Amino acid sequence: MTANEEGDHVNIRHEDGSAGDANYGAIGEGYTAYRQPDPHIEGFIRRALGCARLVLNVGAGAGSYEPVDREVTAVEPSASMRAQRPPRLPAAIDAVAQSLPFADDTFDASMATFSVHQWPDLSAGLSEMRRVTRGVVLILSCDPARLGRSWLADYAPEMIEVEARRYPAIQAIVDGLGGHAEVVPVEIPLHCTDGFSEAYYGRPERLLEPGARRANSAWSFVEPGVQTRFAERLRRDLEDGAWDRKYGSLRTQPTFDGSLRLIVAAPEGESSTFHQAVAAR
Repeated sequence: MTANEEGDHVNIRHEDGSAGDANYGAIGEGYTAYRQPDPHIEGFIRRALGCARLVLNVGAGAGSYEPVDREVTAVEPSASMRAQRPPRLPAAIDAVAQSLPFADDTFDASMATFSVHQWPDLSAGLSEMRRVTRGVVLILSCDPARLGRSWLADYAPEMIEVEARRYPAIQAIVDGLGGHAEVVPVEIPLHCTDGFSEAYYGRPERLLEPGARRANSAWSFVEPGVQTRFAERLRRDLEDGAWDRKYGSLRTQPTFDGSLRLIVAAPEGESSTFHQAVAAR
């Protein structure tokens, strides 16, 4: 989905089937080397799913955060990403969020992780998830209003600006799901194994690796010169200590409260049990 000047999105279907703005046929190679589910983040998702057995994963990609102890149906339009799903996970169905090929109330719960910013029609996708789900719908996304908290806003403002345009406002997700929704802050652990950009808040050297940047689709929308300037400045500042003088305390900070948020929405007339599940731990 490519953002226009008004912030709307255009429905694009890339050669490999990618239905959003990012062409995963071009940037998806090696994705799983950098994007592995993080146990801390995974815990939030498992608690939000509760006792649901039949789970739909929309925009499933290579299968990060899919619970292996549930019956999961995965939907993913990108052939490149479907091919990277490990053998332990079910094959993903080639379909898109705004047109899910399932009957009403098919699933106990549904989930979408790092996916909604790719959808060409957010409202339709959320409505479809609600339609096919009789229980909780959970969305793991980033709050665009909080992206500026990262040191990347200093070193790569162009990339942060792209991300802020692509990610929908958290309230737009809440409104699209209807019913009762909780917005849960998800702090990012220092050694996060899921390499989205903020995951390297205390490990800046990792973002000198082209593969680490390629595994974050926002970098594919900035001019090539932006990446070059970013890498040159970061390398120089790491070598002469400038980065550490300004941000060095992040290297030992256990967690970072950045933009990551989990939206947990129960059906209309019901309440989410997420916080009860947390309290019961």
